[in-house]
Amino acid sequence: MKNWLVIPVLVILFSCGNDDKKETNTDNAKVEAVKNLSEKVNKNPDSTGLRMRLINSLDSLHQYNTAIAHTDSLLAKDSMNEGLWLTKGRLHESNKDTVNAIISYEKAIKIYPAVEAQLSLANLFAETKNHKALWLCTNVLHMGLGREVEANCSFIAAVYFSRTGNAKKALEGFDKAISENYTLIEAYLEKGFIYYDAKSYPEALNVFETAKKVSGTNADVHYWIAKCKEAMGNKLEALSSYEHAYALDKQLTEAKEGMERLGGK
Repeated sequence: MKNWLVIPVLVILFSCGNDDKKETNTDNAKVEAVKNLSEKVNKNPDSTGLRMRLINSLDSLHQYNTAIAHTDSLLAKDSMNEGLWLTKGRLHESNKDTVNAIISYEKAIKIYPAVEAQLSLANLFAETKNHKALWLCTNVLHMGLGREVEANCSFIAAVYFSRTGNAKKALEGFDKAISENYTLIEAYLEKGFIYYDAKSYPEALNVFETAKKVSGTNADVHYWIAKCKEAMGNKLEALSSYEHAYALDKQLTEAKEGMERLGGK
């Protein structure tokens, strides 16, 4: 780990500088696209296709309130469109408005109980400790749609048990989700969180290290490896993992704070 830290970090930081320029160019292109689409929508206000493209572009720029307003404009003409309610739910969820996201998903399901809407709603119910999450997961499982969907159901149910303090059932659920879809990184992370919160740092580290083998470019995985190593007193290795996490995701300010805390740059 010490040898890895000396040279590759410089290469990563150099390439990230180029990535920053690319991201700026991409953002500028998105802003221009929103401007052009807005003008087209103003000229053709009845065009559902143009407005949906504008909604997607606004979403990509995190302009959720404006995107929601345009979605409402479409719903005013087609209130029984399940897809529009699903879109509105996602926008509210991205905007951290859980209450309205739940309302939107519920309306979508009443029109047509699509799996996507049911799992989106189940996930929010799980996060808010609502036992309806389990009912929705059971309902989806009865559809027999394959292992990937089964893994998502197992994961959501496990999240519910984790949030309600049942660590045993949560761990069982995350293990089941991983057995059904070993690439489900969120399941490894949530499993590791349980051990970390219990101060079982070696066990947590083992889970996060396993996740790294599955997805070595996931910044969150490296960040939590760093957290475990720091908690275990391995400061040099922790610093290396914090630096790796931050190199992978410059938005992960917690990793930068970890670097600074341990004397990194």
